[in-house]
Amino acid sequence: QLQFVESGGGLVQPGGSPRLSCVVFGFRLDDYPIAWFRQAPGKEREGVSCFSAGGGFTKYSDSVKGRFTISRDVAKNSVYLQMNNLTPEDTAVYYCAKLNYCSGYVPTLRPKENSSWGQGTQVTVSS
Repeated sequence: QLQFVESGGGLVQPGGSPRLSCVVFGFRLDDYPIAWFRQAPGKEREGVSCFSAGGGFTKYSDSVKGRFTISRDVAKNSVYLQMNNLTPEDTAVYYCAKLNYCSGYVPTLRPKENSSWGQGTQVTVSS
């Protein structure tokens, strides 16, 4: 069941500022919290940032705090990740997923049990 279509990645120079997009299908963004995850080569998938269902708050992993900004457009049922000042350590496939709660330690966030993964969008940071 298609739930997420991510886009906006590509080859980016260090210091670049791409904006990722995720179109959500099958549920409303104001009904569930949502998160961005990433999976770097040879590493486990980890949470990057989340947005509460009510829109009242956001959370970030320490590795991206101050550089990335999560936002959403409920009317378009889409969530975004503005990425600034990228480094090669940000190279990964980025995914969005539905959560039970936007809370706790962000890197260990787990998607809601009925959330499926999209194809993700590859971000490669290299000069």
